[in-house]
This record gives sequence, C-alpha cells and structure tokens, in this order.
Amino acid sequence: MGVVAVRRIAFSATAILAAVLLAACTGPTTPIASLAGQTGPVSTVASTQATGGETVPPSTASVTPSSSAKPTPTEKPPVAVVSSNPAFGAGDLSPTGPLAISVAQGTITSLQFTDPQGEPVNGTTAPNGSTWTLAEPLGYGKTYKMTGIATGTDGKAVPFTGTFSTVTPVDEVTTGISPDAGTVVGVAAPVIVSFGYAPADRALVESHVRVTTTPQVEGAWAWIRHDGQDHPSLDWRPKDYWPSGTQVHVESDMYGLDFGGGYFGGDNAVSDFTIGRNQVVLADAQAFQIVVQRDGQTVATYPASFGSGDDIGDPNRVTRSGIHVVSSKEETTKMSNPAYGYTDVIEHWAVRISDNGEFIHQNQGTVDDQGNTNVSHGCINLSAENAEEYFNSAIYGDPVEVTGTSVPLSSDDGDLYDWAIPWDQWLTMSSGAANH
Repeated sequence: MGVVAVRRIAFSATAILAAVLLAACTGPTTPIASLAGQTGPVSTVASTQATGGETVPPSTASVTPSSSAKPTPTEKPPVAVVSSNPAFGAGDLSPTGPLAISVAQGTITSLQFTDPQGEPVNGTTAPNGSTWTLAEPLGYGKTYKMTGIATGTDGKAVPFTGTFSTVTPVDEVTTGISPDAGTVVGVAAPVIVSFGYAPADRALVESHVRVTTTPQVEGAWAWIRHDGQDHPSLDWRPKDYWPSGTQVHVESDMYGLDFGGGYFGGDNAVSDFTIGRNQVVLADAQAFQIVVQRDGQTVATYPASFGSGDDIGDPNRVTRSGIHVVSSKEETTKMSNPAYGYTDVIEHWAVRISDNGEFIHQNQGTVDDQGNTNVSHGCINLSAENAEEYFNSAIYGDPVEVTGTSVPLSSDDGDLYDWAIPWDQWLTMSSGAANH
C-alpha cells in the first residue's frame, strides 16, 4: 500500500506539472519567460496534441531574438520634373502667345501637340531636349491636347498630358493698309494702317507694325484721325519726301493681339508698294500760278485762280496754305456748295488735294481771272487744256505746296493733312514703340 500510494502521488504530481505547462503554452498574454521565473531565453516550449487519447510529449526548441530579417527596400521616385508655361489646363489664351514645355533633370523623349481634329501642331525642341516651344499660331476658340514622355537622368520615364484652350473673341478686328499693294505713289504718300476697333493699348499695337524701305528712309509713326473714322489710324511718313524709286514694305501683325473689350486682332496685313517719280506742285496764290516740278526741274507753269477769301474777308473761301497731298482724281465730277448757291455743277479734270473741297480743276468761267485774280470758292482753277495736262501727270501721293494765303491747312480740313504737322510734333504723336 505504501508503494502504491507513493506511485499515485508521483503520478499526480507529474499530471499537475503537465497541466501547468500546457496552460503556459496556450495562454494568450503571458510572457514566455515568466513561466520558469527566468529572465533569459526559454529553452523549452511545451505543446500538446490529442491523438487517439494519447498525449504527445512536449517538444523542445531554442527561442532567441532574430537579428537576420532585412527591411523591404523603398523605390526612389523619378527625378524628371515636367512643367508647362502657361500651366496645363490654362484657358482664354491668345493664339499667338508663347507656350513651352520644360523638363528639369531630364529630356523630352516624345511629344504630340494636336488640334481639335487631331492634326499635329508644329513645335521646336531645343538641341539638348530639355524644352519644347510652340512654333505656329493657334486658332481662336479651340482646345488643344498635349501628350508626351520625359526621361530623367535616372533613366526613368515620366508620361505627361494636358490641354490648352484659346480665347473666343467678341469679334476679330480688321486691318487695312494704304497705299495698296502693287501701286506706284507720289513722294508725299503716307502709310496708313487703319483698324476696325480702337485699341486699348496703343503701344502694344505700335510694336506689331513695321515699315521696311529700300533704301533706308528716316520716318516715324503717329496716330491720325482720318475722315469718316471713329478713331485714329496709325500713320507713318518720312521726315522729308520719299526718295524716288523707294521700295516700301509694310507689315501689320495684329492676329492674336488683345485690343481690349474682348476684341482681338484678325488676319495680318501686308502691303508692298513703290515710290514713283518726284513730282511737286508749287502753288503760289500771290503769284496766281502753279508750277509743276519733276526731280527739282520745272516741267510746267500754269496760270491759276485761287480762293477769293482773303480778298473778300471770308475764311471759308481761302485756299489753305501748306502741304496738300493728291488723294484722288476724276475726269468728270459734280461739285456742290449749297451755302454759296451751287449744287451739282459739272467740272472736268478734277484732282482732289484735300477733303475740305479743294481741287485743282478746269473752270472755263474763270479763264480771264487765271493768272491775275483769285475768284474761286477755294479750289485752284485752270483752263481746260492746262487742267487736262496736269490731271494726266498727277498720281496719288503727289505733294501740292500752297503758299500765299492766310489760313493754314490743318486737321479741320480732313485728309490728308499729315504733312501739315511739324516733324518735332509728329514725333510726339505715338508711344515710340513702333519701328521708326
């Protein structure tokens, strides 16, 4: 009995120990080291598994902290940075404004810039591949798409894409240039660039017009209001009369230009014309004659009768003194001045020299006064034969220098009074931004 009792006690003690060890293995929060009351590694981990009512002996393992695990490496981002000026997605752009794509720490590998129909738009890539620049005008009211790939110095590709939209104008401003292309004009003909809308920034407009001459001629721009205009045109004239034979090229690059108020420049305009022979008319009211000079030599002298205003005290009948410019001519025309009692009087060989009603023309009714008395309402009267001869020699832009009267030609007399403005004053009538 004693032996049996001892064996039962021993068996019970063993079972209790096993139960304690099993609880330690399955406990969720108890530290492994606390099971043996140790602070060092635990060399034994007990575990049990039921297998057919048998108890599987506990396995043993050495448990130590691991120092061999390595962190997963983080991939570096691409170094190439793509930027756009203006920014991707920009709208209301001028169709002629600058547009560029740049890459820092890399180059542009490919780039496509297309219009709304998918057609390619031209651009230029810098030799080092770091920038792309738009190289042609865009259209109004359109959206363009850009796609491309940049490759960084690290060899990694960076795709990019974006859109750009251009402004839709309230209206496109038209531009006209005088003299017309292909014409031959006189030595006093001014260049006139007229616009369908008054620009808010005159200096900006001036910077987009240019006159090129062969040979080089000194001249300048001025803002001049012509008859029938709501706002001034931009005129260019030489300091002195044009040299005979000068070739003149005029450019007006208004497309895409902001005129203000939602208006933008329409199509560009160009004119190439030629300065003809040098013909100047010297019209002396005190000598009652006009002298036609060509290249400085007198080729004709005609007796004439000028306006009678200085003799009768009526300034409205005074032929204006100053440099007039031939603007048109008609073989037959009707003249009217109801204030002085005549309407639709037929006259011949009429050469217009201002818009205030001044002509050099035939008037057979004043032949006896021509050469000795001024009796007209302001025109310069010639005989039929002399009027026809002069008419045939005159071209647009010829200067007619009137002297000997009390009233000077001015802006009140309409076109063309450019030469009535002193040169020093002319130079103040623009911002100076245009080509001189």
